[in-house]
Amino acid sequence: MLSTTPIPRGATDGQQAVAEASLSRAVQKPIPTSQRIDPRRYQLDQIKRRFSPKLGTLQNGTTTVRFRLKPSDPDFPFELEHLECELHVPASYPEGAPTLSVKNTDIPRGFCINIERGWDKIVSESRGHTLLALTTALDKHLEAFLSEQKVETVTLMSFKDTRHLDQSTTYLGESSEPIVQVAPPEPPTPRQRSYIPEESFTGEQIANAKARRAQEIRQLESRMSRLQLYQKSADGVVYTLPLEPRRRAELPQGLRSVQSIQLIIPLLYPLQALRVLLSDVESEDAEPLEEAFATRAAQHTEMTLMNHLNYLSQHMHTIAKQVQVLKPVLSAPLSSNTTDEQESEVPEPQAAAAADRADGKSHIHVIPRPPEWSYGHDSGDSEDSGSDSWDSGEDSEEGGAEIEPYQAHVSGTTQQTERGTAISFPTIELYGVELLQISILNLSAKCQRCKTPNDITGLKPEAEKTTSCRKCGSPLTATFRQELVHANSTRAGFIDVSGCTVADMLPSTFVPTCAKCSTPSQGLVSVRGEAVTNVCRECHGRFTFKIPQVKFLAITPGSALPPTVGPRRRLEKLGLHAGEPLPGRGACPHYRRSYRWFRFSCCSKVHPCDKCHDADEDHPQEWANRMICGWCSREQNYAVEACAFCGRSVIGKRGKGFWEGGKGTRDKARMNRKDKRKYRRTGGGEAKKKD
Repeated sequence: MLSTTPIPRGATDGQQAVAEASLSRAVQKPIPTSQRIDPRRYQLDQIKRRFSPKLGTLQNGTTTVRFRLKPSDPDFPFELEHLECELHVPASYPEGAPTLSVKNTDIPRGFCINIERGWDKIVSESRGHTLLALTTALDKHLEAFLSEQKVETVTLMSFKDTRHLDQSTTYLGESSEPIVQVAPPEPPTPRQRSYIPEESFTGEQIANAKARRAQEIRQLESRMSRLQLYQKSADGVVYTLPLEPRRRAELPQGLRSVQSIQLIIPLLYPLQALRVLLSDVESEDAEPLEEAFATRAAQHTEMTLMNHLNYLSQHMHTIAKQVQVLKPVLSAPLSSNTTDEQESEVPEPQAAAAADRADGKSHIHVIPRPPEWSYGHDSGDSEDSGSDSWDSGEDSEEGGAEIEPYQAHVSGTTQQTERGTAISFPTIELYGVELLQISILNLSAKCQRCKTPNDITGLKPEAEKTTSCRKCGSPLTATFRQELVHANSTRAGFIDVSGCTVADMLPSTFVPTCAKCSTPSQGLVSVRGEAVTNVCRECHGRFTFKIPQVKFLAITPGSALPPTVGPRRRLEKLGLHAGEPLPGRGACPHYRRSYRWFRFSCCSKVHPCDKCHDADEDHPQEWANRMICGWCSREQNYAVEACAFCGRSVIGKRGKGFWEGGKGTRDKARMNRKDKRKYRRTGGGEAKKKD
């Protein structure tokens, strides 16, 4: 029996000899022999095995070890891929302390000094530790060093003194007579612009601007990063985005070739102005439009980046027209004022000489050029080329400007042409969902030849799906072109079909984007009238979307069915009359209880069964899709049991134990007990009367 009384301190209970180990029995941790002999070389070998560094030796014997230290903390808060470390181990180590130098160019020098000071503090507090242990301690405290206030640094810049080059030098024995030099004509002094101090912002304004910039850039990347022409610069300031103007044909000739833009987002956006650069266009037409966009963006700071892009895409032709109207008005007064000022300031001989020169660099005259002269991107550098192009225009039979071919309208920023069948959700409900797109579409399509509904499943964006009708075998083709669904657009895309028409949407896979963090969710299956609720994996916010109605709009008809090959087969004449039974009610020696004939699809001929077909024909039989009833001789689609006209069964069944009008069983031993004929005339009243 175990005792429950406590054992006094110092006493033994039979299991432990002593309560605590004696201090005299504690031994030191064993040290390898190589470390005792040469600790400096041993610790350098540890660094080699751990980091594979680049070694070097200075003139004073100091060893330089350069390696990359990656933060081991999985929750490291800073965007630092690795730390470029250069460790200086003196020849007198371990008596001399090692020093650290941080070589990262993407880290401000003030933070690098914080890390180097932190290393010196670790070395001073951890005497006797190895280099590997000191490096591990640096990795452990790296977040704390980077969280400290940055050390203020001073940048020294050197300027070269060139004042001695402007002074004239007089040597001994030479006369110091002044040299008369003819001064060149002084150019007109430019107007001095007034000094505009750089705008400053408070810390709260900068913090709010950075938070808004990060949020709008996440929204921009979630919507545009999947497009083909999307690019992002390394510093995150310049974004190359695809652009499709709403009315490209109404743009000036130099802007019609625009396909993409460069959106310049300053680091302090929206405190600093937003700018845009048009790619692959004429600079003369693009620069005024870019300035107009920058002016409007500075006036409407409440708009988001996507709002600015949508406005530019929808109203680019309007901005271009306004700029063209204002350009001659602004340039004419400027040219007249400049000419008057120069004529008043420049003497008459110089003005005459400048007028005689062919290059005309001293004066700039802005003369509006007629639009028909520059049509077709003519260079117009020389008078001969301009006259040739004008003469060639006069020789044409018909006057007027060249007419551009019609271009199909392209919708939105996803560049989908409006053709085929548009699928939209007019009354869609989005709660906490910024964007919604269909990743896998399942449809029900109706065949154009036989009007039979067929299921077309697994339609992915821009991937053609080919199948065949389950009844007539006609080829069916469908291609889905995806669009983004959001609060201002309910259209989900376009469906290009061939050989069929779209009837309905089956349960499909949708990908919603969270409105809080702009993170796409995993695929969720939904169908008309079903509400789907889920939780974002990034911010754990709840979102819901519901599609009460699905609408299909046929913009352009699908392609026609392929023509049938060869002449149509003629049906054979059997000499049958409706209402009369077939010979032998359609039965054959192979199937005595089959009361019908089959018309096989391989040869369109009629045979009682498949075995009869193989015996009479020289080709393998295919599935029969039509039959002729053996009771009424009417041809119809294949049915399993009964005729669709007379209702008689075309499959003979064995008796079930009832009389069945003489066609069932008559054996009273196998007859059902509920049949009244089972016990009829088996003895009864007549026998009793005789007795």
